[in-house]
Amino acid sequence: MLAGSAFGWAPKGDLIKTRWAADVNPAAPLPEYPRPQMVRPDWMNLNGLWDYAITPADASYGKPEGQILVPFCAESSLSGVQRHVGSANALWYERSFKLPSGWKGRDVLLHFGAVDWKAEVWVNGTKVGEHTGGYAPFCFNITPALKKSGKQTLRVRVWDASDEGFQPRGKQIEHTHGIWYTPVTGIWQTVWMEPVCPQAHIVSYNPVWDAASSTLKVEVNADGSYDEARVELSYGGGPMAVGTEMKIDAPKLWSPDSPEIYDLCITLIKDGKTVDRVEGYTCLRSVGIVRDPQPDRNVNSYKRIGLNGERTFFFGPLDQGWWPDGLYTAPTDEALRFDIEKVKQWGWNMIRKHIKVEPARWYYWCDMLGVSVWQDMPCIADHSSKTNVWRKPEIAAMQSNKWAHDSLLGGTDCEVPREWKDNYYKEWGEIIDALKCFQCITVWVPFNEAWGQFDTKEVVAFTRKQDPTRLVNEASGGNYAFAGDILDTHHYACPAMNVFESKFINVIGEYGGLGYPVRGHLWNKDNNWGYGKVLENGEQVLDLYGKFAEMIKVFIANGCSSAVYTQITDVEIEVNGIMTYDREVVKLDEEKLRKINLGVIEAL
Repeated sequence: MLAGSAFGWAPKGDLIKTRWAADVNPAAPLPEYPRPQMVRPDWMNLNGLWDYAITPADASYGKPEGQILVPFCAESSLSGVQRHVGSANALWYERSFKLPSGWKGRDVLLHFGAVDWKAEVWVNGTKVGEHTGGYAPFCFNITPALKKSGKQTLRVRVWDASDEGFQPRGKQIEHTHGIWYTPVTGIWQTVWMEPVCPQAHIVSYNPVWDAASSTLKVEVNADGSYDEARVELSYGGGPMAVGTEMKIDAPKLWSPDSPEIYDLCITLIKDGKTVDRVEGYTCLRSVGIVRDPQPDRNVNSYKRIGLNGERTFFFGPLDQGWWPDGLYTAPTDEALRFDIEKVKQWGWNMIRKHIKVEPARWYYWCDMLGVSVWQDMPCIADHSSKTNVWRKPEIAAMQSNKWAHDSLLGGTDCEVPREWKDNYYKEWGEIIDALKCFQCITVWVPFNEAWGQFDTKEVVAFTRKQDPTRLVNEASGGNYAFAGDILDTHHYACPAMNVFESKFINVIGEYGGLGYPVRGHLWNKDNNWGYGKVLENGEQVLDLYGKFAEMIKVFIANGCSSAVYTQITDVEIEVNGIMTYDREVVKLDEEKLRKINLGVIEAL
């Protein structure tokens, strides 16, 4: 019997699922604390079965059509709904809750990890706020709308245009094919509440390690009135330092080989009393540009990525973060961690998080396990003629730029209206603000392959202003404005360095994509593809993978500073993963894969 059958819930559809789908508890899906970098002891998880309805976009909420399992999107199997919503409709959610008696006298914050795309929220019939943006967390203080006691009613309306609109949407598309996948609508990360002091509470913090001065600076952002923000740093349970600017002697630096973690405790003090307190953590590490040593003038000195001042070759997979049962949402926290553990097991030291943003717990696991992350901004468009023919002419026209593939020059910007640009900056800014406390992130990637690319120099400047502590890969495989730190070329299937400029760090941002369909583990039995010829077995894939690795070693000697292999898992009809989409089959010999990967990293 399925775990949820007693609740009237079960996964929908007959497509493949992961082993973790059977572990989903409809009474408490994804029960873990959702914000591990800033923990308060009191909180309430609102994940579970909610009433839902899909109505015309201009209609009001009437009565529920059934129940949906939050936080899985309406199109997913694990939602129990698996229905297309589309831009002509709105998705409504409703549920009730009761506040714990111990929360009396405190303000209540309602948090959403992520909702795609426009969310409007009511509590007891009072609108408490709205938010646009499918990838960033947001919250509302719902205290004025709460009843003094008894049942409280929460209602959410979501509208999402996917690729028929201008918002960042990544690989989501109405007419799925090739590298473009099922649309995601609605709540797709944890919904939760917590009580805070009405006087003041901590909103966020940003720790920055200055290696030159061996100083950790912690910027604390808070709402309300308070006298002092007190930051305490400890390591291994022992106190280290106190203050918002702390000198650290003999610092233990974070790296993929040694992911050292320091604990943080931040307290707000008013009139000598604590009004708020959160537990968190940070890592001490620096990211920058270093040059090769030059023993004599006959040896070229290339720019490399420096981690803690040491040349580091970052090598890892493209990771799109899709799941056959949850789409954008991993079935469980164990599943979320599994992919990261596999990256470590296979000898890689980085992940390029491709055209998607993950829940906070994903970055937490990268911090804890020691995986460097290159973080993409989800694209607002693409340049595929196959997809443009299905779109409204005015939308298609905004996305018809020229991609200067394998060339330093010749690319053109998308003709993006001001509304599109303003929304891009809003969402990208929110994403950076939400993620910059995670030290695993070493590189920001605003654009990919010219999809919706516009005003690149201005976007790079905006990214640097939001976070000057990391490198900026301005256009992974896209049109180059020579404004960032990295020049990134894509080449399938074999790697190639067809563009190179010595003034920048030069990387191969995508290559590989070797396709091998494993029967019994396919999203679509008859229509599967990879880059180049689809192969017949894992031995063929490993043989080519090894040959590509030897090519990369040659490129390293000639200035290549990082490489990203496509990809960690199959996704829908793409069968070019190291693992199948359901994570049941690793297609390559894992020990041989690890040996190859370590050999590439050590080649620098």
